[in-house]
Amino acid sequence: MTLRKIGVPLAAIVILLLAWEFLVWANGWPDYKMASPSDLFPAYVQYWDLFIVMGWQTLWRTIAGLFIAIAVGIGLGMIMGFSQTMRDALYPLLVGFNAIPKATVVPIVALLFVGAHDFNTVLIAFMISFFPIAVSISIGLSTLEPEYRDILRSLGASKTTIFWKIALPKTLPEFFGALKVAVTLAFIGTNLMEIVSPHGRGLGALFDSGKTNSDYPLMFAVLIALAALGIVLYYIVVFLENIFAGWAERNPS
Repeated sequence: MTLRKIGVPLAAIVILLLAWEFLVWANGWPDYKMASPSDLFPAYVQYWDLFIVMGWQTLWRTIAGLFIAIAVGIGLGMIMGFSQTMRDALYPLLVGFNAIPKATVVPIVALLFVGAHDFNTVLIAFMISFFPIAVSISIGLSTLEPEYRDILRSLGASKTTIFWKIALPKTLPEFFGALKVAVTLAFIGTNLMEIVSPHGRGLGALFDSGKTNSDYPLMFAVLIALAALGIVLYYIVVFLENIFAGWAERNPS
């Protein structure tokens, strides 16, 4: 099982890279038009120090925004899950906010908090990733079996106790499913701000530098680095899911 979980994804990645290499070779594209996987290694060697420094900057801001999104998402989800009135009031606002393209919000935030680049980047990462967490918690709580809730209330349990003892375990599968989506969204938010913000830092700024200099191998190397960081965070979430909600997994027959 472990070999399958590791070997199959690695095989898929290798096949994708080989297909990418063949596509570039078959079309005779030069590296200033379309970089191939074989063009990326020299870029990593040349800019290794920048990848380490800027990759860390992107990673910690993304994680910070994600943690804030988790805290706010769980809080909003609890409020909406336990109160029909608050759900009716907040859902349209959250849906409307989520429908706004975040690429249009990034320049506003960058100008609103000029000079506070770390704050701007973490804020956008949070804004773009908290919605699925809030919705998953809300749905999990609002669909909690009423008999469980009534029994606990008759025993004097508070809403907080009901949440921790019954509702939270029930919502964990939905929560981790939403968190997997939120991880990728947080990276999108981080890099949008890094690209748009003046004097930006992080992998987004490195990508923008490659674009300015028409350095396609560097640009694609940044994209692969971002994908690698996203995969690492995704599998950290999967690891935590197996620990706290592994009971919910159903293996197909």
